[in-house]
Amino acid sequence: MAPAPSTTHSAITLNINGEKHTLPVDHRTTLLDALRERLDLTGTKKGCDQGQCGACTVLLDGRRAVSCLQLAVAAEGREITTIEGVADGDRLHPVQQAFVELDGYQCGYCTPGQICSAIAVIEEHAAGWPSAVTDDVRPEAGAPALTAEEIRERMSGNLCRCGAYVSIVQAVARAAEATAGKSDIAPAEAADAESADVEPADVKEVAA
Repeated sequence: MAPAPSTTHSAITLNINGEKHTLPVDHRTTLLDALRERLDLTGTKKGCDQGQCGACTVLLDGRRAVSCLQLAVAAEGREITTIEGVADGDRLHPVQQAFVELDGYQCGYCTPGQICSAIAVIEEHAAGWPSAVTDDVRPEAGAPALTAEEIRERMSGNLCRCGAYVSIVQAVARAAEATAGKSDIAPAEAADAESADVEPADVKEVAA
């Protein structure tokens, strides 16, 4: 008699950065652990492991997701983009280029998640999605200006324990400009981003 099929393990195929990877996984394995421990894609970082810091952010079908809360089996059949798949060969993505040019990092641990989230932020804004600080959320109002306040709010799920928020806001604004071919960030807001407290909304203290 053939043994009963396992009810706790499955062979799955993940489409990551345009390549298919088939691997057996425990059904409890998170996408983060599958990426790091099984596929050696260690650019995606494990921070809090509770979905609160954003270090493990990846793109699922173009939308950002914290991979520590996503089961690997649930990601089967979806397009997964990690930091390793963001660049076009040796050509950096505009967000990566902006982070390099404006020092949008210090230790770099949170940077892969910051970059993946920023890519999605720019696309969400271009699609007209409002945020919690958008004044006019009517569809006919169109996309709001991508001010420093808008960037801070939209990036608030990604923490930087080094406190590089000023440069991160500037990098997202520059990347949005490079992507769209024009800047939507108001000059006054850009100046504020250089001097004001630009920690993400509702994040005043971050434990070391």
